Order: sequence, then structure tokens, then C-alpha cells
Amino acid sequence: MKTGFLDKLIDRLNRLDPGHLQAHFLDLAQERGFLETVFHALQEGVIVLDGQGRIRFANRAAERLLGISVESSSGLPIQRFLRDIDWGGMLNLEAEEWSKVMAREVEVRYPSHRFLALYGVPLTGGAEDRGAVLIVRDVTRERKKEAYSLESERLRAVTLLAAGVAHEIGNPLNSLTIHLQLMRREMAALPEAGRKPMDDLLQVATQEVERLDGIIHQFLRAVRPVAPNLESAAPRKILEETVDFLRHEIADRNVLVEVESNDPLPAIRVDRAQIRQAFFNIIKNAMEAMSGGGVLRISLSSDDRRVAVAFQDSGSGIQPETISRIFDPYYTTKADGSGLGMMIVQRVIRDHGGEIDIRSEPGRGTCLTLFLPREDRLVRLLSEHGSEPAAGPQAPSGPRRANDTESP
Repeated sequence: MKTGFLDKLIDRLNRLDPGHLQAHFLDLAQERGFLETVFHALQEGVIVLDGQGRIRFANRAAERLLGISVESSSGLPIQRFLRDIDWGGMLNLEAEEWSKVMAREVEVRYPSHRFLALYGVPLTGGAEDRGAVLIVRDVTRERKKEAYSLESERLRAVTLLAAGVAHEIGNPLNSLTIHLQLMRREMAALPEAGRKPMDDLLQVATQEVERLDGIIHQFLRAVRPVAPNLESAAPRKILEETVDFLRHEIADRNVLVEVESNDPLPAIRVDRAQIRQAFFNIIKNAMEAMSGGGVLRISLSSDDRRVAVAFQDSGSGIQPETISRIFDPYYTTKADGSGLGMMIVQRVIRDHGGEIDIRSEPGRGTCLTLFLPREDRLVRLLSEHGSEPAAGPQAPSGPRRANDTESP
């Protein structure tokens, strides 16, 4: 049965001559082309569904966010692209009139891993016009900011609690150290035969106190916010200093270190001591992951914004279920680890405005990449205002691993 609109349209067409009719169709085609151009320019996905939940229209953003083909998606059910939603119940597909407004967030893994906010509004009209408009917005960045904020709050709470506990433990440790020194002086007056067993016991106690003191100092370095003392530095120079400091341990562990870099590399503005600490922790972890020896490849590269330093080891790798925990305080897979090494790395890199990318394949090794802003980034951005930003240095594809270390 025709609607009132169609009756009026057909009646009007009967009174038009071919010239006017052609002009009207051209106007309609131009109007449709204009609207399609506007919809395709939107950053939010726009999907129009019919009364059965089938796609009638999808813009380019929907194609990018959900993998919906603009050219060939017409008539396909939306269920094919968003499977975990009860579209019949959500949009009242079987009801005589649609009245529900849908709003929810979903996680998708195709064509890439994203978090999407969906907002569905029913279309009103006759039976042939029933349907809904679905707005799709990428909220992945907002989710990451929220997770970062929650993590910062959690670390702040851990910092306040643990720093107080470390301080309270430090005082009796100092007292123990003093009394152990006094005991050693008193023992010097004992006969040699009676002094030897006591000397051994005292040595063990002294070593354990020193070990506890070292753990506390390392922990306080990890949790206390220390503002970086920034200065211009060559990233390869800092890396070479760190590798040179570890050269004896590298040789003892039968590890081959290969360094590759673009030449010349731009300078970075960093706290040399803190960045050296981060490099130290990562190299130390890589060596410990290669218990039987192996190769550690370190590559340096840059683009218009950042310098990338990638550490690729041939070690045991990290299990997928634990890779997200390596930056957690106290998390470690090593019997004698403190679980603070990678936490220190994360804090240092964040304090310098950088980022960390970590990839790992169990049994094949781990690749951890640090991205640090180059010193002349601001000048370059101002001088090249209006040009398209270049793509950032890419983290090498390949593996990733677990946590801790001690500082040099």
C-alpha cells in the first residue's frame, strides 16, 4: 500500500514535462551526493538499519571501525559485524513501533582491537520506513586514559603506604648494622678458635641486613617521584655507557650484544642517570631471560618526533597471560627478584614524556621498545607547521618478557 507521500509524488510527476522531471532528478541526485559526502567525512561511524536489522547505508568511518564495506554491505545483517548484541531485543525489531534508544560500549577485535561506543536511535515512519540509525564512536583513547588514571591512583596509594613502611624498616636496620659492627669489635678480643664460628654467623647476619637495606633503597628509588634533571644527550652514548658498565656480566653470561643505529641520531633531552637506569634494567632482564646465553640486538632509530631504542633478546619470552603484569609492583618470575625493575623503567619513561611498546613470543624472545621525544621536536613542529606529521618510528615486530633488576 502506497504512503501519502508517494501518492502526492506520483500525482505531481504526472503533471511534469520531461525537462522539468529530468531537472528534479538531477537536483535529487546532487542532494544525495552532497549528503553522502558529508556522511563519509564524519569521524563517527553512521549506519542505517532497516526494520529487520539489515544495513541500508554505512559511511567510511563505519568501514574503518567495523570492517563494513561501503560498496557491498547493503542488505547484510548488522549481527555479522557486531555479534555479541541482541539486536532484536535491543532495538525492538519485532515491535509494531520502535521506541527504544540504545547506548552501550563494546570491545571489537576486527579490523583492529578497539573499544566502541554505540548509540542507536529508531527511525519513525510507516512500516516500510522502520529502522534505526546507529552512531559508532571510537573510545579506545578515552579507555586508555581512564586506565592510566586508575593505575596512577593505585601507584600513588602503594607509594604512600610502602614508603612509610620502608622508612620504618630502615630505622631498625640501621640500628642492627651498628650493633653488628660493635659485636665484631668485641669478638676481636676472643681467642681465634672460638672466634671463627661466631665470625661466620656474624658475616651471614651482616650480609642479610645489607641485602634488606639494598632492597629498601631500590624500592624508594622506584616509588619516590624525582623530577628529571634534563640535559641534552646523545642516546647512543648513554646506551654505550650502560653496556660498558655491564660488559663483565655480559661476557660471563655468554651473551652477544649487537647495536645498530641510524646515523646521525638526533639528541634527546633527558636525565642521563635515569635513562641509564632504565637501559640497565632492561638489559639486565634480557640477560636473565637468556639463561644459557644468546643474542641481544639493540637498535636505535628516529623520526620527526621521537627516538626509538629497541631491545630484542633471544630468551624464553613471556606468557600471554602475564605480559600485562610486568609493570606491576612486586610482580616477578625470578626467585630472587624484587619485582621493581620494570616499574622503575615505566616511571622513568613516562616522566620523560615517552612510551613503551612490549612484544613477546614464548620460546622465541622479547622485544621492548622505548620511545623518547627528540630534543628539537618543538622547533621542528613549529617550523613545519601545516605539513602532515610523519609516521612515528615503529617498534620492531617480534617477541617480549618479565621484570626486575638492580641499579648500577
